[in-house]
Amino acid sequence: MSKSTALSGLDPAPILQAEIFSALLEMEREITANHSSILQLRRGSRLFSAGEKAKHFYLLLEGEISIFRSQEEGGIDEMARFTSGDIIGDFDFARRGDFDANAEAVKDSVVILFPAYGITLEDFAREDPAAVSRVLLGSILMLTSRIKRIQKVIVENISWVQELNRRAYEDPVTGLWRQSYLTDELNRLLEVPTALIILKPDRFQQLLDTYGNATGDETMVRIALVLKNIVRRLGRGYALRFKSNEVGLLMNKTSHGQAEEIAKEMAAAITAFKPLPPKGTEEAYTFSATLSYGVWPEDEPLWESFFTGNFSLLREARQNGGNRIVHYQRGAVK
Repeated sequence: MSKSTALSGLDPAPILQAEIFSALLEMEREITANHSSILQLRRGSRLFSAGEKAKHFYLLLEGEISIFRSQEEGGIDEMARFTSGDIIGDFDFARRGDFDANAEAVKDSVVILFPAYGITLEDFAREDPAAVSRVLLGSILMLTSRIKRIQKVIVENISWVQELNRRAYEDPVTGLWRQSYLTDELNRLLEVPTALIILKPDRFQQLLDTYGNATGDETMVRIALVLKNIVRRLGRGYALRFKSNEVGLLMNKTSHGQAEEIAKEMAAAITAFKPLPPKGTEEAYTFSATLSYGVWPEDEPLWESFFTGNFSLLREARQNGGNRIVHYQRGAVK
């Protein structure tokens, strides 16, 4: 890393435009500027690295600075690029944290840093505690101001934020909620009683081997439509895609009898899919599914055990021939 110390003929005072110095008195501004210094960075030089303590922040006078994170496979993910007049790293400095990314000169650059290279804020505080107290006050004001601005942006763009959140949790093939949605939102989604109904299509690997992945995806989309229609008709619940071809419904305010009827409706809908024509030596492919259901907390009060037990029972039923509906209740099949 190549850094050079103060360049003659340049004034460090422009650093005072930083928001962090907003609480300084006029007499303290010159003192603060005198505790800043100017550095020259050659192209490719590192200004700071991820994980490094944010002991300074910077004003870019000339050149360009790239902010990036290194990827595990060896590439880089550029997050921002700063040009002349930009402040760099003041937020990390204000919160007394660590930099979470790397900063590197894209071209020969000149920066002002505060405190000066080789000086800590504690060193400055011993010389002028009042000025440093106002710098810290400015840090608090800056952090508060930025948090409020972020909140304002979120409120003004709430529909966009909601759409972004929805897409992050949505399975791109079927449009169902991912399992991560259930994991992250579990406390909000659960209402006593809540039924979990899991479905796994039978002989799905045979479908893929004979008719291809595109037909497999199309089948999953059709199954997803069955689930979505049930949720839409009942006006409650969540249609989910778990792992691979395992999908299901989380139905709040649903009794055992209602859960069983919904499971039967799901199974009948899959069986009603039009068979696929024979291909090669294979006979026509007919559709069926294996389902497992249970009601929390009656069947199992501990959600994690209820969830994993339901899946275990489903897979056991599938391995034993499938095309059936089983009821999970503390490990017992009904």
